Amino acid sequence: MANQRGTGFDRHITIFSPEGRLYQVEYAFKAVNQGGITSVGVRGKDCAVVVTQKKVADKLIDAASVTRMFKLTEKSGCVMTGLIADSRAQVKRARQEASGFKYKFGYEMCPDILARRVGEINQVYTQVAAMRPLGCSMLLAGWDEEIDEPALYKIDPSGMVCGFRGCSAGVKSTEANNYLEKKLRKKHDQKVEMTSTETIHLAINALATVLAADFKPTEIEVAVVTRERPVFHTLTESETDHHLTQIAEKS
Repeated sequence: MANQRGTGFDRHITIFSPEGRLYQVEYAFKAVNQGGITSVGVRGKDCAVVVTQKKVADKLIDAASVTRMFKLTEKSGCVMTGLIADSRAQVKRARQEASGFKYKFGYEMCPDILARRVGEINQVYTQVAAMRPLGCSMLLAGWDEEIDEPALYKIDPSGMVCGFRGCSAGVKSTEANNYLEKKLRKKHDQKVEMTSTETIHLAINALATVLAADFKPTEIEVAVVTRERPVFHTLTESETDHHLTQIAEKS
């Protein structure tokens, strides 16, 4: 009976069910969890951080060629969660939008405008029959020169775009969001501003806690943009190991 309930409505992107649902869009959200990956993003006063798991499917694969961190502009980048092929397609389109903006206006596209543009494109995929929603979620981090602050946005398959102080995507996103909410609320109540190092540690701790794992430097990817270095860059294994060691010493 459950299958019959969605029959006819889950076969077409552009048709609402009697309950007002678009089943294909809901299936796209489920596809984000297919890879078994969880990603976390945190924005501090002077820093934005995104962290994700690094899984190499086969021992014969060169681990250096496997990544979910992508640079979009000089100051903005993202971590992609979900189907990797869809993720690369979305990253390519985001880069095209950003380069086209810079060519036309002569300056770099800020993270806010780039995130909203990617969201608009995703939304079109939910209403055109010739397309399908992408099974991936983007956490976009960057340095916004217009307001001189770090930025963190989440773009989901439906086209929803929101700025966040802390967010996550993937299998354990609910648990990670609950963890971040508690930690950031405590910081807010105490009126404490996090340093760049504390922001990085919070993001790594959130991922490690919800997955109940002690990470090695080769098992996670960390990308950062800070006031001191307003360029989106992925930390090296030695830099990641340094932060993991500091976290272990505190606990």
